Amino acid sequence: MSTTPVPHSPVDAAAPAAGPPSGALAKGRLGTWDIIFFVVSAAAPLTVVVSGAMTSFRMGGVGAPGAILFCAVVLVFFALGFTAMSKSVRNAGAFYAYVSRGLGKPLGIGASSVTVFAYISLVISFYGFIGFFAQFTFAELLGIDLPWGVWSLIAVAIVALLGYRSIDVGARVLAVLLTLEVAILLVLAVAALADGGPEPWSLAGFDPQNVFFAPAAGALFVMGFGAYLGFESTAIYAEEAKRPERTIPRATIIAVVFLGVFYAFTFWILTVAFGAEGVVALARTDAFETVVIEGTGELAGAWAAFVMKILIVTSFFACVLSFHNACTRYLFSLGREGLLPKVLARTSPKTHAPATASLTLSVFAAVGVVIAILVGADPFLGLALWTYATGVQGLVFAQALAAVAVVWYFARDRRGHSVFRVVIAPILGALGLIVGYALIVTNFEVVTGLEGPINQVLLLPTPILLTAGVIVGLVLRARRPKYYAGLTETVRVPDALG
Repeated sequence: MSTTPVPHSPVDAAAPAAGPPSGALAKGRLGTWDIIFFVVSAAAPLTVVVSGAMTSFRMGGVGAPGAILFCAVVLVFFALGFTAMSKSVRNAGAFYAYVSRGLGKPLGIGASSVTVFAYISLVISFYGFIGFFAQFTFAELLGIDLPWGVWSLIAVAIVALLGYRSIDVGARVLAVLLTLEVAILLVLAVAALADGGPEPWSLAGFDPQNVFFAPAAGALFVMGFGAYLGFESTAIYAEEAKRPERTIPRATIIAVVFLGVFYAFTFWILTVAFGAEGVVALARTDAFETVVIEGTGELAGAWAAFVMKILIVTSFFACVLSFHNACTRYLFSLGREGLLPKVLARTSPKTHAPATASLTLSVFAAVGVVIAILVGADPFLGLALWTYATGVQGLVFAQALAAVAVVWYFARDRRGHSVFRVVIAPILGALGLIVGYALIVTNFEVVTGLEGPINQVLLLPTPILLTAGVIVGLVLRARRPKYYAGLTETVRVPDALG
């Protein structure tokens, strides 16, 4: 593969064709289904159904199936415009490049700061979840009793190895794990439908009265939008995709539609398995986290519950691998731009994977886990939950900002696209995401499980990083205009192609 040397000075950075210091990302490595596996695995459907569904029923009532389906509709509207933009903007920085083109480079830098912090927070949180679930799962099922931190560090090492290798290797691993997740949930569905459940089947979960006008409707949408985390990462792989002008839009829409239909169906299946009233009652007990696993054992047999307990761990592993890959490409892109140390833009000579960024992220994750071990933090409440909450709100904020950027980008020139795809749909998506972020902020205790000022503290990184990024962008524009002009131009397809 031929490569283009990266400029060695800020002035030279304005050159449109600039590339990474030691190579480029592998072109044409990923097909539509590879990217779908990354996105759907990042959403961790098994953990969403086992944990997120019961939390939704617990906090918001029986309307959880309808709420999560509505969130999918909002995200499809956003994705229509977002993926149309991918035809003229291809950059592993995704939100950074999209917001820069739509709303200006200062806001783009701010969005990148928020997004990278959110991704790193989520990666660390998933290692906490893996340690927590692996500790009791393998002790209970296999008699292997190790501290949670050991399991977390083992996961860090495996992800570091896979992240360093060719990206399609990771895609194959995710394909296997995701297939197993979906299969065990379908086993639950078939068993529940065959059993018939304790109550007559009901569509109360889709009744607008229970979805939009329930006393705690905000909680339903907090969990709903959180269930699709990472769907936007399709655009991150544009530089490595086969025929990205077709692959990225197709993968994004398929992933969101699949998740929306699958989530809504499996959430509804829980109302079949336990009853529309029964599932809410069970969700409000102290043992709500294990209801789905125990119900699977009762309906499909002990073997199914055994398998599900193991797949909870692998689901989080698939999730962390997906977010690791996405985050390393953000670090790579910002390193290539010179907004982060340029060493992060070094790729593996053999696989052209962003090796330095991948290893750097693995070191950050390992340090986070080790610190939690040394201070005696609880893996779930002390490491995973706080970092997860911070990451969720930051990433949804970045999605909302990108949605506004898409609207503004096409408001000036539709670039040959239909009015619905690049005007109407993006506006609806942007409004939905803005409302979604507002619901997350105003119901933040639902995400954290905490009360008091700590919730405000965990929300602070987003406005601080956004403001800092905007200031950096304005300073660069004033003091280093040629360097500033070259930002987001490293990988570009002429707008005429849109």
